Amino acid sequence: MAAPTMGEVARQFREVLVSWEPGVHSGDECAAIVEELARVENATAAARARGAVRVAECRAHRARGFTDVDEWLASASGSTKRDAKNAMNTARSMNECPDTSDAWANGNVSTEQAEEIARTEREVPGSEQELLGLAEGSNLGAVRERGRKRRTEAIDPEKLRERQHAARECKHWRDDLGMVCGSFRLAPSVGTAFANRLDRLTDARWRAARREQGSRPAESRDALMADAFAEMMQPNRAGSTAGDGKGTRTGAAADLVIVQDARAARRGHAHPGEVCHIVGGGPIAQSEIEALGADVFVKAVLHDGERVTHVAHYGRNLTAAQRTARGIGSPPEFDGRKCSEPGCERRLGLETDHVVPFSEGGPTSGENLADLCGPHHRAKSERDRRSGRARAARGDAERAPP
Repeated sequence: MAAPTMGEVARQFREVLVSWEPGVHSGDECAAIVEELARVENATAAARARGAVRVAECRAHRARGFTDVDEWLASASGSTKRDAKNAMNTARSMNECPDTSDAWANGNVSTEQAEEIARTEREVPGSEQELLGLAEGSNLGAVRERGRKRRTEAIDPEKLRERQHAARECKHWRDDLGMVCGSFRLAPSVGTAFANRLDRLTDARWRAARREQGSRPAESRDALMADAFAEMMQPNRAGSTAGDGKGTRTGAAADLVIVQDARAARRGHAHPGEVCHIVGGGPIAQSEIEALGADVFVKAVLHDGERVTHVAHYGRNLTAAQRTARGIGSPPEFDGRKCSEPGCERRLGLETDHVVPFSEGGPTSGENLADLCGPHHRAKSERDRRSGRARAARGDAERAPP
């Protein structure tokens, strides 16, 4: 008796699945069956993709009325053309990742996990084993996050910044209810600050609703986030959305937390291994730190590779209390602001400077801020430039406008 063909086995298995009744099994038995079915599903997807590659090679899809093999596979599997194309590309790339190929064929990783591993291995050779080990014990999200981290860290920060800038986009449209919908792609320094502010406002609304209702809010977090987003867009609320509701940032959580190697901060650029990144946002170039917008509240954490050396909070705008205190001038005269350079009495065109620069952990505080006229500020910048702290000096002047 001839052995059943692959097609016959597949049909028989499908018939078994159709007739299966979960209710006749215990919970533990169902859990074991579901876990095995998940592996079978992964293995089936791998076999399907490999078979589709062979169909493309033989042009067999044309006999079925399709000129495009991706369209044929999408129709056969009930997926999108994009998903079909990605699956076939993953199957083709498995020659570069033999261990992942075996794991996919055996159902131990999904098509999407295999795709992420192959992509990262292609861009960062030597990544396969780390990601494969992670994939076999976790979900797709964890693999995507680790893969993204490995790929971005492998790109020169300045080049990464250029690519992120080129990829920025924002779209909006209306759905069938007339609701305004949108999507966006923003550089980490912009997007992370925006997301942090939005999350902070959403959390505040969630807590307020819970206090009022005495239980879990009736509305979803997504609905509350929509309200928080609308609040952020109110011009007359611009000062309060990021801080304490009074136009200041006193006590507010930072929009951005930047972790930077102190050596890279001092010299103005990073060497290999001196990673600078936004917490929750990935690597950031040194030049981008200096160009951060005036509305961003930054916490800077400097380290020497082994321990934290400085922690500083940088509000781009002075608080109302700081402005009042600085406006009365220096003691003992308290006769208004003037250039702090000895012998200079200029009172116009003053610029606020950090005495201890950002790269040294200097905070935006009354003790570390000084008023300098334009000529003396340029002279200080030149001294810092000669000492190797030019980038930090230019950045400091922007961080605390008068």
